[in-house]
Amino acid sequence: MGSAMRAARAQLEVATHNLANVASDGYRRAAARVALTARGLTVSARTVADQGGIRQTGRPFDLALLGVGAFRVGDEVMRGGAFTRDRDGWLVDDRGRRLRGACGPLRVSAEARIAPDGTVHDHGRIVDRLPLPRGTRIQAGALESSTVNAVDETLAILTAQRAFETAQKTLVAIDATRQKAVNDVVRLK
Repeated sequence: MGSAMRAARAQLEVATHNLANVASDGYRRAAARVALTARGLTVSARTVADQGGIRQTGRPFDLALLGVGAFRVGDEVMRGGAFTRDRDGWLVDDRGRRLRGACGPLRVSAEARIAPDGTVHDHGRIVDRLPLPRGTRIQAGALESSTVNAVDETLAILTAQRAFETAQKTLVAIDATRQKAVNDVVRLK
């Protein structure tokens, strides 16, 4: 029963994390997978590689990835492509981390444009390129929406809570049965 409760709690954590990111641009939903092993029930989570919807923003440094891959910002990778120019011309995310091209952090003028193949053009010349996996394209002036469906995740949360409660009630019933058996043995002596 303990492994069932741990599995339900893990499913709950995955679903609540998904629901918390329902409005996060570029977020890809995680799916919980329950398996029966020698140690009991286990849960593993994997990112679902569905493409999020694309919405036009009209801002030239909003970048939507069409396909696999991620943007490199600082020492991390992310799918959300909402970038702006800071006062020194660096392309940064909302936390101030710089977008990295193949040659390092990108510093561009306000007239710079990013082509679908990731090539960064500034004043008519190529200044850098965003590294992209084969088959992936960039759509400038747009953002990729989260792949989370709020209704599905709410149902997953409710299901995980019910599974936890059921395992908990079963554990309490087993404990009560054992306690009764111990008390009955004492009475027989």
